Amino acid sequence: MAAGFVVVATAFPQRREMEKLEAKLVLAKNREKEILADREYHQIEHRALREDPAFLEIHARDRLDYYLEGEKVLKFKRE
Repeated sequence: MAAGFVVVATAFPQRREMEKLEAKLVLAKNREKEILADREYHQIEHRALREDPAFLEIHARDRLDYYLEGEKVLKFKRE
């Protein structure tokens, strides 16, 4: 019976360490998903800038704050 208590007592620190590592793994996977989504967004934007003249014009005008006379422009800030 004493041997059983020794085995159980040594398992608790290992279990806590395993739970910490699993929590770190979940955080790392979530961060990876965010990075992959950001990468995909930038790839799509790059492709649009290269291939779509209308998107390029909109992007350039927005960046330079250039508006045509009588044009109404709405801007939204990203969070």
